[in-house]
Amino acid sequence: MPASLCIFRLSAIGDTTHVLPILRTVQRRWPDTAITWVVGRTEAGLVGDIPDVTFRVLDKREGIRRCRARLRAEETGRVHDVILQMQSSLRASLIATSLRGHRRIGFDRARAVNGQWLFTSERIAARSREHVLDAYFGFLERAGLAARELAWGIPLPDDALAFAARELPADRPLLAISACSSLRLHNYRDWPAERYVAVADHAAARGFRVVLTGGPSARERAYADAIVAGARVRPVDLVGQTSLKQLAAVLARCAGLIGPDSGPVHIASALDVPVIGLYATSNPQRTGPYRHREFVVDRYPDAVRRFLGREPDTLRWGTRVRHPRAMELITVADVCERIDRLAV
Repeated sequence: MPASLCIFRLSAIGDTTHVLPILRTVQRRWPDTAITWVVGRTEAGLVGDIPDVTFRVLDKREGIRRCRARLRAEETGRVHDVILQMQSSLRASLIATSLRGHRRIGFDRARAVNGQWLFTSERIAARSREHVLDAYFGFLERAGLAARELAWGIPLPDDALAFAARELPADRPLLAISACSSLRLHNYRDWPAERYVAVADHAAARGFRVVLTGGPSARERAYADAIVAGARVRPVDLVGQTSLKQLAAVLARCAGLIGPDSGPVHIASALDVPVIGLYATSNPQRTGPYRHREFVVDRYPDAVRRFLGREPDTLRWGTRVRHPRAMELITVADVCERIDRLAV
C-alpha cells in the first residue's frame, strides 16, 4: 500500500466521472493512502468537494508555463509513491513534470499518444477494445491494486438539491434532454433540433415532463429556444442556469436523460440515471455511459460503413466518424422506442 498516490487527470467532465471509481477503489482498499488529484478548474466544480482528497486545481486557460509553476509551488517538498498519469495530451504531460514521484504510470505504448510514453516510467497492461473507464482501472492494477469498486459518489450539496427541488415540478416523472456536446473542430455530435422536438412531444405523451439542460453558450441557447418553440408541451428550460453541482442534482431527480456523447451523459450515468445516449460519430462501447448501455442508440457501425466505407472491427479502437451527416442516422423512432421502455 503506497503512502501517497497522485491522480493526474485535468479534463474533461466525462473523463473526470470515469476517474471516480478509481478514486473510490483506492479510498476503500487502501484507506491509509494519502490521495492527491490534479484536476481542471471546471471539473473541480463537480468533484472538488470529495472528502479526504487533496485537490490541486489548475486552469488550463492560464497556459502550460503558469500551470506548471502553480503546481510546482503547491507540491513543494512532496514526493508521491505513485503518480497515475491518466491523460495523454502533450500539454498534460508537460504540466505533470512538475510532480515528483517514485513511480510514474502512463498508458501502454499503443495508447500513449502525443509521446506520453516519454514522460512516464511504467505502462499499464496493453489491452484493446475496452471502455475508457476499464482502461483507467489498468492504472490501479499496475500500481498493485487489482480490486474494482464501481462506485462514483458525486457529492450533492444541500444548496444544489434545494435548487433542483425548487425548479423541477413533482407532478410527473422527469426526462432530461441535454442536446449539445462540446464544440470542437469536426466533432459533429449534435442531433437535429427538430428531432429533439419530436421526441420531446413523444415523451410528454408518455407522461414525462421534459427538462432542458445545458450550458450558457449561444449554440445551446439556440437549441433550447428551438425545442421550446416547437414542442406542444412547454419543457422546463434550465439551459444556462445551472452549475455542475446543480446540474447533477437536477439529473438525480430524473428518470432518464437523452443526449449525445458529452459530460452530462456521464454525470447521469455516474448517478445511476438511465441514459438514452445518441451515438453515431463515436463508439459507445468505448465512450458511452458505463451503466444502462441497453438504452443507448448505437448507429456507430452504420456510420462507419456509410461514411468510412469500412467494417467497425477493422478500425483502430477509438476512431471517430467526422462527418456532419452521421448523427442523422439516428432516427426519431430509435429514441422513442427507448422512451417507451423507460416509461414502463
